[in-house]
Amino acid sequence: MPAPARVNKKVVVNKKYKFFLEIYLSLEGHEDISWEIFPEDYHSALYAFSNKEKLNKLIRKKYLYEPKANI
Repeated sequence: MPAPARVNKKVVVNKKYKFFLEIYLSLEGHEDISWEIFPEDYHSALYAFSNKEKLNKLIRKKYLYEPKANI
C-alpha cells in the first residue's frame, strides 16, 4: 500500500488557540512542501488573521522541516 500523501496534525499556539494542520507531501508541479491550516474555532480564526506571519514562521520552524543534526 502506498504511503499517504497528506499528514494531519493538531497545533496549539499559546495553550489557547487550536488549529488543524494538513501537510501535503507531494503535489504535482510544486517543489516545496505545501500546507494548509484550519482554525478550530472563531477565536483561533481571529488569532490566525491577526498573526499570520508569526503563525507561518512557527509552523515552518516546528512542524514542516526537521532540524539539522550537528555532526
